[in-house]
Amino acid sequence: MIWLTLLMTLPLAGSLAVSLIPKANEKLIKQTAFLTTLVVMGTTIAMAVNFQRDNAELQFVEKYSWIPSFGINYALGVDGLALVLILMSTILAPVVVLAGWNESQGGRWSVKSFYILILVLETMMIGVFAATDVFLFYVIFEAMLIPVYFLIGGYGSGERAAAAVKFLIYSLFGGLLMLASIIALYVMSGAQGGHTFDVAALSQLEMSSTTQNLLFLGFFIAFAIKAPLWPLHTWLPDAADSATPGTSVLLLGVLDKVGTFGMIRYCLTLFPEASKTFTPMILVLAVISIVYGAILAIGQRDLKRLIAFTSISHFGFITMGIFAMTSQGYSGAALYMFNHGFSTAALFLVGGWMISRRGSSTIADFGGLQRITPVMAWMFFIAGMSSLALPGLSSFVSEFLVLVGTFTRYPVHAVIATFGIVLAALYILIPVQKALHGPTTPGNENLKDLNLREKIAIAPVIAIIIALGFYPAPLLNVINPAATHVIAQLGFSDPVPTIGEK
Repeated sequence: MIWLTLLMTLPLAGSLAVSLIPKANEKLIKQTAFLTTLVVMGTTIAMAVNFQRDNAELQFVEKYSWIPSFGINYALGVDGLALVLILMSTILAPVVVLAGWNESQGGRWSVKSFYILILVLETMMIGVFAATDVFLFYVIFEAMLIPVYFLIGGYGSGERAAAAVKFLIYSLFGGLLMLASIIALYVMSGAQGGHTFDVAALSQLEMSSTTQNLLFLGFFIAFAIKAPLWPLHTWLPDAADSATPGTSVLLLGVLDKVGTFGMIRYCLTLFPEASKTFTPMILVLAVISIVYGAILAIGQRDLKRLIAFTSISHFGFITMGIFAMTSQGYSGAALYMFNHGFSTAALFLVGGWMISRRGSSTIADFGGLQRITPVMAWMFFIAGMSSLALPGLSSFVSEFLVLVGTFTRYPVHAVIATFGIVLAALYILIPVQKALHGPTTPGNENLKDLNLREKIAIAPVIAIIIALGFYPAPLLNVINPAATHVIAQLGFSDPVPTIGEK
């Protein structure tokens, strides 16, 4: 069963079906797009059921010659990390379509174009996590920019054109650096046995420490921009502020994970010695991201920008877990990627409904929602508590693993990062108090609570947040073998706790 090719083909087939529907029939266009994403989600779940959880090697491997004269192959495969991220992507896609049923209205282009872009983007989200040929990965990595650029610039609000261009310029700059490193790897592979872009083969190349460091930076900067990691994060608040809530979910919930996924799949695998060399610097950047993102989130008055800055802080935790070089840190980072996707989705979707009803994204304009729209208020509260990593909700487990995994090797960094949890309480509880409680702000008296469609859309997201908070084992059982395998490949073993003698 060619699972991965099937997964990539289904959204393309759905986009073709949407393209054949007349523009005037907007309801059928939306229904077709939604049905397509449901089929893709169901297929992904079926693939996940057939995944061997105790196997750390790549599974569902496919490899076909694409451009043989250059050693380029159409090569796919997934380990535990890639499977979890593909599962996250395909679950969020139907949620985004259903939750943002009317997001495409009033855009620069038609409703049909909006859903074609969403479905094409879904194909690329699957492909970028499944690719095992570096050239194929790069092509998809760059091609993803196109639908996102048009979704922000064509269907967003405010300074959407400027935000889309800024996103594109940052991403293209990082992509060019990565391309230079890819070309260098290709040339070296030709001198050491035959030109190839295969990740496993490239990981065996012999190179000097200076060369490895330079090529590592080409990949890492591209991924740090995508992640986004301080100080390469400045495109994100503008993009999140201008994009529709659904596009923001895909942008922060899925596409930004390509950055942290790339750090694991390519930076650690291809350049193990350079990864060790740059670890101290990267950990400092991660800690700065945690604290800096949290502090700026506290001072935000705009709801969407607040969520964007919280994500900068969260990606600091993920990056710290990756470069802690422990199995607990790696597993926590991988689980954090999945959990962050759903907590951010809940925040952006509920926040988007609040903004569309109130006609404002200023936090102070939402006072007293708990009395006027209790269901919507509770959904926002649960999403906020998940972002805060409250025990019993999904983010707590992943954040705890990251901090434990980091503390065993880098205790100072872990202690400073823990301060970010205190700041998280402020950047979540302050807007919760202002928006949900207190006196009802004038103009909120007649706001409508969530309708049936919105409740159905948000229900699976909240259910996953709560379920994984109490029982994360199904995901950890898939992630842990890959984590142990990667750490062993790098030559590390988990530090053994010691008890000091008196």
